[in-house]
Amino acid sequence: MDKVFPNRIRELREERELTIEQLAEKTGLSTSYVSRLESGERNLSVKNINLFAHAFEAEPQELLAEKATKRSNVVAVMGRIGAGAEILPEDEQVPPEGLYEIETPFPLPEDAEAYEVKGESMWPRYDDGDIIICWKQGNDPEEMLGWEAAVKTAEGRRYLKRLLRGSVKGTYDLESHNAPPIRGVKLVWIAAVQSVIRSGQWRKLAPSARQRLVQKMTANR
Repeated sequence: MDKVFPNRIRELREERELTIEQLAEKTGLSTSYVSRLESGERNLSVKNINLFAHAFEAEPQELLAEKATKRSNVVAVMGRIGAGAEILPEDEQVPPEGLYEIETPFPLPEDAEAYEVKGESMWPRYDDGDIIICWKQGNDPEEMLGWEAAVKTAEGRRYLKRLLRGSVKGTYDLESHNAPPIRGVKLVWIAAVQSVIRSGQWRKLAPSARQRLVQKMTANR
């Protein structure tokens, strides 16, 4: 059975007294696909979140289900991701808890994770030292074709690239703004970039600072 990814599409649609057919017309998606997204059979890509937000005249975060009961302004940076730089898995040696934690300017669900961008092949969209935020479960690759995404290859390398279909079935091409494309790659994980924290706007959290921040957030609930 497929994993269910809850969202608020049905709730927002019914609040606005729209049929699935009307919502499909507003988003430009098929009725059957909207139905599958609404039921949670398919995960929402960042592209579709923005489509539905525009259709509902709502903020994108309103599409996310309240099931993200645990939200925090602390996120683990789970490694570095190559935007021109070569990130070799055998060199990085990332512990299970990640490289370090940072404080974010907005709360994130518990299934969020972060990566530090290395390299400048995606400039001016991303700079070396930026932090990108993704969801752990990733996205359907078909939804991400033509869009920038965080990806992990079968060899364990991570890249921040624009995703294109490869010439061989089951492979993908990875395109950069300022570097030659990488052709015919097999991928094991593809995730939309949900948010970006610019270089210089984040700092590593020391254990004592993390404890104080968590205590503050707990007290405010």
